[in-house]
Amino acid sequence: MNDASEQYYQARIPIYPRSVRGRFRSLKWGILALAYGVYFALPWLRWNREYGPEQAVMFDIPGRRFYLFDLVVYPQDIFWLAGFLMIAAVLLFLVTGVAGRVFCGYFCFQTLWTDVYMFIERVIQGERPARMRLDKQPWGVSKVLKKGATHASWLLVAFATGLTFTLYWADAGELVVQFFTGEAPFPAYATTLFLTTTTYMMAGLAREQVCTYMCPYARFQAVMFDRDTLIVSYDERRGEGTTGRAKAGGGLRTREARQAAGAGDCIDCGYCVQVCPTGIDIRDGLQYQCIHCALCIDACDNIMDRMGWPRGLIRYTSERALEGGKTRYLKSKTLGYSAALLIMTGLLIWSIATQAPLDATVMQVRQPLHVQLSDGSIQNSYEIRVNNKTQRPVELKVALDGPPDMTLDLGRVERIRLQPEHGTTLLARVRYQVPAGQSGPFDLTFRIVPQDTDEIPTLEMPAHFYVP
Repeated sequence: MNDASEQYYQARIPIYPRSVRGRFRSLKWGILALAYGVYFALPWLRWNREYGPEQAVMFDIPGRRFYLFDLVVYPQDIFWLAGFLMIAAVLLFLVTGVAGRVFCGYFCFQTLWTDVYMFIERVIQGERPARMRLDKQPWGVSKVLKKGATHASWLLVAFATGLTFTLYWADAGELVVQFFTGEAPFPAYATTLFLTTTTYMMAGLAREQVCTYMCPYARFQAVMFDRDTLIVSYDERRGEGTTGRAKAGGGLRTREARQAAGAGDCIDCGYCVQVCPTGIDIRDGLQYQCIHCALCIDACDNIMDRMGWPRGLIRYTSERALEGGKTRYLKSKTLGYSAALLIMTGLLIWSIATQAPLDATVMQVRQPLHVQLSDGSIQNSYEIRVNNKTQRPVELKVALDGPPDMTLDLGRVERIRLQPEHGTTLLARVRYQVPAGQSGPFDLTFRIVPQDTDEIPTLEMPAHFYVP
């Protein structure tokens, strides 16, 4: 491509975020500490159960069950996951409509891990000017040591992230020993390697490009905004005045002198740009790269405090408030999202709280659908699947309710004894001498009757009996 050719892609411009102190930075550190504490400590939390692993949270893929404290989730409970994802989506829409991209700024995994990576970089390489000088200077011993220590630390955090994720899928203590002795299953090494690589690349190398180019949320979040959505905004009328921004020099050091000269409160220090993790200038208006981390608010408030001027030149506010109006929080959209969120959350909690201790299904064998025996009776076959979802053994009996003279044949099975969190499949044959003049299909009901307790209710499963 020659110099006259059109450039379709811009080379990445390095961003060197500056550190800042303030209430929003402190809030981000608090959320980060909580998130890291939960993520890294949860696999090691022990939990006493009558039956099953003693790990509080474990996703047992071979056993096809998830342990979440006292809750055990089975494959047939997958609709709980669907409900949880729907609740998360509606909650995200609600929060975005009210407070913009606060999820991106405070809770997103990309943001949390990138914050840690930038902190490591700052500790090893220094503050913003020092990092800029380090990148410009030729390679030498000092640069190799600092860059090497930075990337080694990033890889260590990435490895801890990947290994911790893997520990959720087996007993943490046993898996760690197996992992470092070479006895762990291959998926454990593959998963850890994959997450180590992706964490290192996303949080260490790509950083803001993930939010700007890879994340779809940055592209469609604007459709959830309205004039009352809280966003990180620069007060242009206060900051620009009638003559624009002006440095705090000469006769423009006091606010009164600046107002008399028509200058705004923005002294064009650039601090808000230097602390931005995506490298934007919030004074240019709302941009899709802005993740609403509010670090520019802390930066501007620090300058205003130093100058002795009121805070809020950059602040969380709405478009309506910037125009002199009052932000409306109780809107039809907000109320609708809130109502949907409460209903779905209530239904999910109710479904979990009222789950049956036994789960059973009946499926008719359709090849063949029916068989005529030598005595003239008709036989239908059924597969009955029974799962014990309790933490103790249960003894069950299968009974049949149907037309008179209809018989149930379970082979040699008289009673079923199921261990905790176990299931079984039975082949049931039902025979019926169809009276002359009657035609099917006939209704029947299989009943799973607990034999050793009155605490577990009888399960009834309707089915049909087909005849030629």
